[in-house]
Parts: sequence; structure tokens; C-alpha cells
Amino acid sequence: MSETGALVNRLISIAGRDHVLTDEAATRPYCTGYRSGSGHVAAVVHPGTLVELWQCTRAAVDAGAVIVPQAANTGLTEGSTPKGEYERPAVAINSMRIKGLQLIGDATQAIALPGATLFELTQALAPYGREPHSVIGSTSLGASVVGGVCNNSGGALCRRGPAYTELAIYARVNEQGELELINELGIDLGATPEEILERLERGDYRPEDIDWHAGKASDDGYPEIIRGADEPGAARFNNDPRLLYGVSGSAGKVMVFAVRLDTFEQESDVRTYYIGSNDTGQMAEFRARFLREATKLPITAEYLHRELFDVARRYGKDSFLIIKTLGTARLPKAFALKNRIDGFFRRLPLFPAPFTDHVLQRLSRLVPDPLPARVVEWRDRFEHHLILRVNGDMVEETEAFLNDCFPDAWFRCTPDEAERAMLHRFAAAGAGVRYQVIHDSEVEGILALDIALARNDRDWFETLPKSITDDLVHRLYYGHFFCNVFHQDYVFRKGADVAAHKAKMLEILDARGAEYPAEHNVGHLYPAKEPLAAFYRRLDPTNTFNPGVGKLPRGENYADAS
Repeated sequence: MSETGALVNRLISIAGRDHVLTDEAATRPYCTGYRSGSGHVAAVVHPGTLVELWQCTRAAVDAGAVIVPQAANTGLTEGSTPKGEYERPAVAINSMRIKGLQLIGDATQAIALPGATLFELTQALAPYGREPHSVIGSTSLGASVVGGVCNNSGGALCRRGPAYTELAIYARVNEQGELELINELGIDLGATPEEILERLERGDYRPEDIDWHAGKASDDGYPEIIRGADEPGAARFNNDPRLLYGVSGSAGKVMVFAVRLDTFEQESDVRTYYIGSNDTGQMAEFRARFLREATKLPITAEYLHRELFDVARRYGKDSFLIIKTLGTARLPKAFALKNRIDGFFRRLPLFPAPFTDHVLQRLSRLVPDPLPARVVEWRDRFEHHLILRVNGDMVEETEAFLNDCFPDAWFRCTPDEAERAMLHRFAAAGAGVRYQVIHDSEVEGILALDIALARNDRDWFETLPKSITDDLVHRLYYGHFFCNVFHQDYVFRKGADVAAHKAKMLEILDARGAEYPAEHNVGHLYPAKEPLAAFYRRLDPTNTFNPGVGKLPRGENYADAS
């Protein structure tokens, strides 16, 4: 029997035959990125307990295999899946079967096992009037809590910063090639890995076993950082050395068993304002003034450009309506059903893929425009749109700023207008991908960049050279305006050299002092800058976990692969 065959048999003995996949069709969903990227593994294993996760990891290490840790596979930069072929046997270890959330300290903190999702955490915290770090976007797509921490994921909320904790339990391979369990959770759970993991999964610990001074469980310094509107440097980005600690920012370079995170009071008495402008300088001055002078930070400040407004109005309408009709509580099941249907029709070559996208797009044309009349009026009047959400005790102060900076260019939304405006902004994030699917024969591809401009950069709306714009079908801009973080999706016409255009765009961003990626991590699409590369090497000195992430060498001990 080959070494790979022996490893597969060992994994089967640990997790069970039904939970070890080797057939190419069965492994494909776990070897294909959410947006792009794919690779090959000898097996995909789904352990069912923390001890099984430890044992599967140890089996792969003993076999000298590459390990690709995976949770929900919702990452956008190919970092959650294998990449191409490896010179060593490769195994993807998917932890989504290992559910579990434990609320501690009157729900002021939560311990999440590797399969727990942001949506599940949101539901668990709701009875306590609390919520997790992120409350929209990946929350609805089924993203895991652990995945957000491993990628220092950002978010729309101005007061919370990237997902971060210093409290976690994880396994790493040390310099001697030995697997070791690191308990930094701040809870006394015993001595051996098996005892620690069994007790953790059962919640077998007492209040006095918890150390409340073991470390930070959130990025509590972010509000001060975002307020530095006149300071150099980006507010938040994935390479930020201050947020690289253990599991936080690890991007699959360790195997994570649990993270411990702060929770937050649910926002109440929220007021929403819709703002329009045709002057980017006017918007930059508003941002700087508000951050400098306002007594409190807003909840969110979401930007949307008119071109994306129009694309989302047509290619995001079904997403808007599904969320409006089903509510966020049913979204994870709806997305799971969609994936199953698409998987079935992918086997039938006569049907377009993804099948459900084509069907939903056609059906959405039959439905009236769901956008409020005042929002549509603002689309006709203004190129740039800002949705600002604040607490009720900020109304007088906020409206004073708005009257000074945007006279006759803002309105306070009714509750229905507020909901629909935010749903449109949510749907906009996926509209470019839907456009590509429907117009596949006309589109070469989409380049998706998420960038963090310097906090004092007032020239936030980019100007591209004609050599690039001539190949563009659409430029789709949206972002978190007060953070100076923007998502910029470029839809290129058929035949365009997307890689060459990307290289040129990154040169432009480098010249501006921008940081990228801002919140989706480097994955296999971006080179890790030196602080991040050094962090990866310290965490995983033998290059056992997720080789090639950050475009580092893929071979054992970071040797160049042949």
C-alpha cells in the first residue's frame, strides 16, 4: 500500500468512512474557492470532535503530508482551499462538523469551536441583547467565527475594527517537526491534548478556571485609530503587525480548535441617513470633520458608487428580494440549497452554470423595482452615495454636520427606506459576480481588490490610465467610508490581460501608500509583506499548513517547489 493510501486508511479509522472523501466529484466543492482558485488533495476529511480533529492532524503530520485547514470556505482570495498540485501528499481537513458555542461572563464573551458560524453566534447572543463582531455580509453566507479571526476580517462597523483575539487553542508543527497543542484560551482545562480538548468540547470547566486577564479578545484600540483622519497609515489592513498574534491573522498556518471573543451590545434606536454628492472633496471633508469633531463614532458609513448602484439594481435584485422575503435567519439554509442544486446541474452539460444564478436572474426581471422612490431620485441626482447609521442620541449633532457639508443633499430614512437602502448595499457586493456569470461570453474576468487608503488620503476616488479603462466593462466601487477602506471590482472585457492590469493597478496603489488586501487576507492571490511572511514562518516553520499562502515558497521548510 502507498503512503498516501495508508494515510487515507488512518483518517478513515479516526473519522469514519463516510467522513473521508477521495472521489474527485466529492472533493471538488472543498477544493474550489468561493470566488476562484482550485487544487488537488488526496482526501478531504470531516472530523466530528475536537479529539478527532487533533488525531487527523497528527496522522497527516506523521505522514509528512500538506494540511489545508478549512471551515466554511467563504474566503475570497483562495486561502481556504488547496492551490494546484503539491510535491507532498495533501489533505484538506474541514472542521464544519465540530459545532459548539459557549457563552461566558454573562454572554460578554463567547468561545467558538471551529465549525460554529457567525450566524449561529448571532442567534445565540440575541436573547442576551448582544451580538458578535460582524453583523452583515459573511454572517449571512455561513462564514465561521474562527475563519474571521484567522483572516483578521474587517467589517462595516466603525467602532469594532478587525476580528482579533489573543485567546485561542490551536495546534502547530514546531521546528523539530513535532505537532504540539498550544492552549492560550485562558482557561485551565488539564494537561494532555486529549484531556484539554475533551473538557473544552463538553464545557467541563468552572468559573474559577477562567482567567479574565489572559489577553485581549477584541481590537479595543480601533476607535482611536479610525479617528486619526489627519494621520498617515491605513486604519485597518491584513498585514498590520499589531494584529498578528497566535490564531489571529494565521490564515490556515495552524489548526484551530477554539477562539474566545468579546461580544457587544446590540445597537438600538438606530437612525439612518441617505446622502448624495457629486464632489469627492466634499465627501472627504465630511469624513474628516465627523471623525475629528463628533462626540461618538457612527455605527456604519457605507459608500456606493452610481455605476454599482445600477448594476446591483439589476443583478442583485434577487438577492435583495430573497433577504427581504426570507429574512437573514433563513439565508444559510437558502445558500446551502442553492449550492446543492447547482452541484446537481453541474453534472448536466446542457445547462448553464451556476444553474440557479441564471434562473434567479430571469425571474428577477419579472419583479417590480423594490428600491424606495427617494433613493432612486438620489441615484439620478448624485454619483456618490453614502448610507450613514448613528444612534438616536447623535441625531442633533449628525444633522448639524449634514446641513453644513451636504445642504439639500441628504434625508433621514424611514425604517422601510433604511432597510431597503442597506439591503441594496448588501446585494451590491455580489452583483459583479452575477454580472460575470450572466455575461460569461463577453467578460474575461473580474479583478476584485479591497484596499485600505491612508487615513489622511483625501483623494479617495481613483483615476485610472486609459490603457486600463479601455478594457473595462464596469468599475464597481463600494466600501466602508469612514475607515477609508474600499472594495473595487473591475469587470474586464473578453480578451483583456487581467493579470497585467492587476500588476499595473497594484503599482498605482503602492505609489499611493495604500495597503491591500484590507480585509480578505492575502490568500494565494497577494504576496505577504515581510511582517506577515515572518509571522507565517514563525507559526509554521516546516511549511506543513497551507503552503503557498501569501505566495511564499510551497516546498517543505519553505524550499522552492520544483
